[in-house]
Amino acid sequence: MQKLGLIQSLQQKLSPQQIQFIKLLQVPTAELEARVEEELEINPALEEGREETDNNEPEDFEERESEKEDDLNIEDYLQDDYAGYKMQGDGPNPDDDDKEIPITMGATLHEQLVSQLGYLKLDERQTVIAKQLIGSIDNDGYIRRELEAIINDLAFSQNVETDEEELEELLFKIQTFDPPGIGARNLQECLSLQLERKEPRSAFEEIGLIILTSCFDEFTKKHYDKIQKKLEIEDGEILKEAISVITKLNPKPGGTSDNSARTQFLIPDFILANNDGKLDLTLNARNAPELRISRSYSEMLDTYDKAKKKDKKLRETVTFVKQKLDSAKWFIDAIKQRQNTLLNTMNAIIELQYDFFQDGDEAKLKPMILKDIAEKINMDISTVSRVANSKSIQTEFGIYPLKYFFSEGIATDSGEDVSSREVKQKLREAIDSEDKKKPLSDEKLEKLLKGMGYNIARRTVAKYREQLNLPVARLRKEL
Repeated sequence: MQKLGLIQSLQQKLSPQQIQFIKLLQVPTAELEARVEEELEINPALEEGREETDNNEPEDFEERESEKEDDLNIEDYLQDDYAGYKMQGDGPNPDDDDKEIPITMGATLHEQLVSQLGYLKLDERQTVIAKQLIGSIDNDGYIRRELEAIINDLAFSQNVETDEEELEELLFKIQTFDPPGIGARNLQECLSLQLERKEPRSAFEEIGLIILTSCFDEFTKKHYDKIQKKLEIEDGEILKEAISVITKLNPKPGGTSDNSARTQFLIPDFILANNDGKLDLTLNARNAPELRISRSYSEMLDTYDKAKKKDKKLRETVTFVKQKLDSAKWFIDAIKQRQNTLLNTMNAIIELQYDFFQDGDEAKLKPMILKDIAEKINMDISTVSRVANSKSIQTEFGIYPLKYFFSEGIATDSGEDVSSREVKQKLREAIDSEDKKKPLSDEKLEKLLKGMGYNIARRTVAKYREQLNLPVARLRKEL
């Protein structure tokens, strides 16, 4: 039997304004302009430009001078080709006011491969199949899809029937294209294709090709003694030279094309200048678009509101205009709130990592987690996370993503906490300087770091080593 009852509960829901702010907060500078343009297109009550002031009201002299100074700063920013950092010695150029950031354009990898199809003299049907194969090549140059799946694609999308034998025959022809190794289905085939392309091949290249075709599993695991025994190679130096030939091949042929993708400039969200030890933080001007409420829409609402007789159509018009005006106000407020949150977050990071920002010395980075910043600026951790995950800062010693400054702390013998980034740096240095014929195990690395004063467990050494993309000792061993 069902029972009816009342339950009183307290729920927290995000308002439309809060949702809009959250979405804007995680948008990087490079995409903010597009988001503003989109809002300008859909909302006629929103306009570009500063808020209009009453011309009859006298302006404060200092305020006007400050506005002029702001204009100059923005102009300086626009003159610079590097999106936000005014280089010393550069003078303003009025001809460059509308100059856009250059983006190199060129043929993509797929376009280059399609252009090479003309040399094969294929018929129309074969060309369709070959283009489908080229379209299945990943950015790194591999075809990772099963040929059976490509056959099905051709049948459904191109209405072309084929079989695996014909598809593989055309794939072998595409694999003769530049760059060498293109169209391979796995790493073994990719490296083999590159060595097969070399004519004539040296003795070391011949041995390298044999290793790839018959001892690839042993090669990937660095079981060189097994390779030497299997191929009956008496001289270890010969094997070493053959291995060297293989390791110099390109494992990602798709990346060899200079024009395989558009090259875009990284646009920093913040710019930090060091003026004789004083750190000055500014927000990239692209984060501060000048927006205002349309005066004509505001006057239109006032006129409709004052109307004595309001029929249904007029009421609908008033509702529409009011909604657009409210939406425009919300958007402007969200942009301003975004600017304040960005600056508050970055200022808190600078305060905690002040020593690092003075000279860029990585050893001076202090342990810092999202909670530290959230407590400092009195905001939620999720808000700080959204800022840290998508923003970057330009300093005098490079551009850094904000998440670079966050790291856990490791205790030292002296009782102080140091950044895990510092420990990783020491770990990398230890591995770089080790004897490659007798590489250090994780246990030995643990003892070495403890000898430096870092209290760290072996499993933590293994974790940091993996984060640094450094293999285990056995795979670091050289002949």
